[in-house]
Amino acid sequence: MIFEASAHRSSRFVCAAVALIGVSCSAGSDTLVVGSKNFTEQDILGEIVATWIEHTTDIQVRRRLHLGGTFLCHQAILSGDIDLYVEYTGTALAAILEESGLQDPDSVRRRVSDVYSERYGLLWTGPLGFENTFALLVRASTADSLNLRTVSEAAPHTVAWTPGFGYEFAERADGFAGLSKAYGLEFGSAARVMDLGLTYRALASGQVDFIAGNSTDGQIDALGLRQLRDDRGYFPPYEAVPVVRKVALERFPQLEASLASLSGRLSTAEMRRLNRAVDVEGERWRDVARDWVEEELRSGERNMDRP
Repeated sequence: MIFEASAHRSSRFVCAAVALIGVSCSAGSDTLVVGSKNFTEQDILGEIVATWIEHTTDIQVRRRLHLGGTFLCHQAILSGDIDLYVEYTGTALAAILEESGLQDPDSVRRRVSDVYSERYGLLWTGPLGFENTFALLVRASTADSLNLRTVSEAAPHTVAWTPGFGYEFAERADGFAGLSKAYGLEFGSAARVMDLGLTYRALASGQVDFIAGNSTDGQIDALGLRQLRDDRGYFPPYEAVPVVRKVALERFPQLEASLASLSGRLSTAEMRRLNRAVDVEGERWRDVARDWVEEELRSGERNMDRP
């Protein structure tokens, strides 16, 4: 199978990349290392978590952001090259544990939490407050002309379309292959695989006709794209949650309370606003993340000052 061969190549790449990270970036035991995947939202979240910890504890934090995809970050945290990164519950369930069938957010969170704790020595902390599921997108003009609201309604038209996907979605078990099987999607052209951030503009400009983006991405509205409803419930919930090594919690006693105080503070609308500030308005993600942390902490102080 093409997927199996691609996954094998990705696995070899991940091992090599993680080995390189370990050789070149080893941190001391007095430093907490925060990592992230390699797209805008993850860069923002990695910086938010790192800055939040710095502002609420005495812990020294080192950043290793924009590392790569899910598998690379997972291997990096298992090897101790990073201590913490934000993962999505559905991604852990489908891509790492290779399980399916759960749709309730609490059930998915409990399942990944239990397995990660027992198998990997990792703790899932409190959810940040938003879910970022895959957004199956077409141009708004296409959706309007064909009266498309769901993926099932789009399926008969895909034979005339060219799909475009990020590298990870093209290879993951819960990605292109599984989605196509679930909905009976048959495309007229082979999928164009590119960096996830490029897929939105490729769709808007007509280079491709169907993409799988992120539901919190600020480019969706800005570029006139339309999300199709996953009417068969193919995707599980994808809550964003910081995952941390248990040994790091033991090494840094202040860390658990700091992460707990961050839980629930980021809504879907707020995450979309932060992503838009970077991808559409051209702000630097470090500045966007740090400004959010500082404002959130100021807001907390103001609330404490109220009688």
